[in-house]
Amino acid sequence: MASSAQSGGSSGGPAVPTVQRGIVKMVLSGCAIIVRGQPRGGPPPERQINLSNIRAGNLARRAAATQPDAKDTPDEPWAFPAREFLRKKLIGKEVCFTIENRTPQGREYGMIYLGKDTNGENIAESLVAEGLATRREGMRANNPEQNRLSECEEQAKAAKKGMWSEGNGSHTIRDLKYTIENPRHFVDSHHQKPVNAIIEHVRDGSVVRALLLPDYYLVTVMLSGIKCPTFRREADGSETPEPFAAEAKFFTESRLLQRDVQIILESCHNQNILGTILHPNGNITELLLKEGFARCVDWSIAVYTRGAEKLRAAERFAKERRLRIWRDYVAPTANLDQKDKQFVAKVMQVLNADAIVVKLNSGDYKTIHLSSIRPPRLEGENTQDKNKKLRPLYDIPYMFEAREFLRKKLIGKKVNVTVDYIRPASPATETVPAFSERTCATVTIGGINIAEALVSKGLATVIRYRQDDDQRSSHYDELLAAEARAIKNGKGLHSKKEVPIHRVADISGDTQKAKQFLPFLQRAGRSEAVVEYVFSGSRLKLYLPKETCLITFLLAGIECPRGARNLPGLVQEGEPFSEEAMLFTKELVLQREVEVEVESMDKAGNFIGWLHIDGANLSVLLVEHALSKVHFTAERSSYYKSLLSAEEAAKQKKEKVWAHYEEQPVEEVMPVLEEKERSASYKPVFVTEITDDLHFYVQDVETGTQLEKLMENMRNDITSHPPVEGSYAPRRGEFCIAKFVDGEWYRARVEKVESPAKVHVFYIDYGNREILPSTRLGTLPPAFSTRVLPAQATEYAFAFIQVPQDDDARTDAVDSVVRDIQNTQCLLNVEHLSASCPHVTLQFADSKGDVGLGLVKEGLVMVEVRKEKQFQKVITEYLNAQESAKSARLNLWRYGDFRADDADEFGYSR
Repeated sequence: MASSAQSGGSSGGPAVPTVQRGIVKMVLSGCAIIVRGQPRGGPPPERQINLSNIRAGNLARRAAATQPDAKDTPDEPWAFPAREFLRKKLIGKEVCFTIENRTPQGREYGMIYLGKDTNGENIAESLVAEGLATRREGMRANNPEQNRLSECEEQAKAAKKGMWSEGNGSHTIRDLKYTIENPRHFVDSHHQKPVNAIIEHVRDGSVVRALLLPDYYLVTVMLSGIKCPTFRREADGSETPEPFAAEAKFFTESRLLQRDVQIILESCHNQNILGTILHPNGNITELLLKEGFARCVDWSIAVYTRGAEKLRAAERFAKERRLRIWRDYVAPTANLDQKDKQFVAKVMQVLNADAIVVKLNSGDYKTIHLSSIRPPRLEGENTQDKNKKLRPLYDIPYMFEAREFLRKKLIGKKVNVTVDYIRPASPATETVPAFSERTCATVTIGGINIAEALVSKGLATVIRYRQDDDQRSSHYDELLAAEARAIKNGKGLHSKKEVPIHRVADISGDTQKAKQFLPFLQRAGRSEAVVEYVFSGSRLKLYLPKETCLITFLLAGIECPRGARNLPGLVQEGEPFSEEAMLFTKELVLQREVEVEVESMDKAGNFIGWLHIDGANLSVLLVEHALSKVHFTAERSSYYKSLLSAEEAAKQKKEKVWAHYEEQPVEEVMPVLEEKERSASYKPVFVTEITDDLHFYVQDVETGTQLEKLMENMRNDITSHPPVEGSYAPRRGEFCIAKFVDGEWYRARVEKVESPAKVHVFYIDYGNREILPSTRLGTLPPAFSTRVLPAQATEYAFAFIQVPQDDDARTDAVDSVVRDIQNTQCLLNVEHLSASCPHVTLQFADSKGDVGLGLVKEGLVMVEVRKEKQFQKVITEYLNAQESAKSARLNLWRYGDFRADDADEFGYSR
């Protein structure tokens, strides 16, 4: 084992004992130690050495479990101090020793010296000198070594050291506690504060026996979060080590055995304590993982106080280098290129609560499953009516909530995808359907792990794996922690409340139901909807949340290429560009929130109308991108002009459906130009509201009495039948009644619902906006709806002027207009139309002065130059007024004409 040196001597003299060397592994008692050699390709050999000529007290021994009548043996006085003296002096140190005597039973007695030769400290003499051991009785001092022991003992007696001190040494006897009545309470009482301890025994690399100080509890500690290879006990009592079990045990022994450490008690498992052992040289838990001697275990990693991610990172380090137990390890994504392991993609569709479809930068589509989570599912066999077709999205509890969470969070957004593993295809069995190959990944957006968010809301559960199954999420511990929080807080699937029920009527293709529903949708105007499915470029399935129903919707006003169809006995091929049209519609609206206007329905019960996404008309967009043609039925629509202009532009590009378009020759006809005159037909209006962007709302004076009468009747009706406070649930786009600050009720429209306490409303008869709690809102009685009297507030903008973009300058202009015309009667003339609202000139009722011209004269706004001939006279007047303001350096012009050099800086455009 250890290196040895033979001391020379004369051939006639007595044999000189061989000096051998080793490293002290363990101190058994005050007069016995275990010495080991240097490791070479595995754990080194060991041998026990007993000190010659001296005796130290025996340490306590626990009664054997096989002998019920046996009792625990306590420490002899001064036995533990003797052991501690040697432990602190020798553990881990190199010593040399000579064997003087070997008994028939194989016990070896000898002398031990600290250091590499016999010139070092004689351990037996040191023990005797400290009064921690005595010379063996009947031992005569007939050689120099025994003489020195005798001298040391006499000196210790004279100095009253150790056992020679006054008293019987009872204070040196430990009160050892081998069991703990309530391990959980014991662990909790320490509040995860480090406890001083000595490691007394190493069972395997991750399980030790520790003596907790100062109360002398002897406990078994399992390292939290990891497991090393173990020694299997066979039927005959022998132990068979698993691969690397002996090496892992030696790794822990050589660093911790009989060392002073600190232990954080973290939890308990049966009678064993889970903890983390801290040594001045490092954390043994993380070291074992990093060297490939241990693997992470899910059942205890959550209690590791220093963060599970540190353990996973250490394990990953060993896996990447294939160290020891990972020598045959193959990463789940080893066959993937780096660009396929991590990438950014756009979410196009949410398939269910654990799968999404993304669009890669290459334009390809890929289905991604969220790693290690399971979506909601039906529990039990009798929960579903067998005569009724199962609709998982609506019939499985919390599936709809999970899908909606993902849809609102992800659709149309770019996400970061990190592939964790590829689940291979599996064939069908009697109980499990076949699955194709699945790419499982961690998906994040804005630093949020989507799977973790789903689990934390109780909308999915975490899959449990075999310990050796490495195909799991790279953030598996966070998922387990999120699930634990959801269970604790009773969220979603873990709630004790009744599960939410979604009664969604599917009236797709049901002609009778569609006929009943049609008038309601026509009267509703624009309705909110979610696009659930895209059949083709112009045929969609919609979910109407307010009406809780599914409808098939056909885009009005266009003729879209017909897609391929499977007919009985044959497959009908699709028309050219039908696939492109369907993809275009899918990318734009699938699972997005849209607004629809229903105009009519066809014989099959499909609704026909207009669909708007972010303010854009989908029919117009399809025509614009040369994926549809305008249908003659669009002529009676208000969108006909937009469709025609989009079609004309598409024809000129000669792309897609217009690729072979040939413009028809047109006979040249000399047009007779009629010079259009500016129409000046001023009507009296009452200005009710000025907005921050210098638009204004007016009421028609002629219908003012009708409004007053309606308001009076409505308030009398409300007084007779007041709304129940809090009974009204506001929805965006609905008309309602709202209580203004003056305590009166007015007609309003809900524009946005942030929360029940914050509802944005627009007063439709006055043009002002307000944020109110839902308790100050109520249902608009049908007798006072907009069908009885349309909304009276009409929005207009000033013609021929540019509103300053600079905030301060615009505020000055708005303040001036508010002072001059708000809540006054004026005269209004529509000059021209625009996309947002009509542009008008406004005159004071008494002086007939032009309000817009007055703003130009005061230097509060700039002139918008228009080229139409009929406006040239009024534009000239406006420009002259601007020059006067500029000369007088009024307001905008106080620093001169800024437009030439720094118009952009000041927020204006020429």
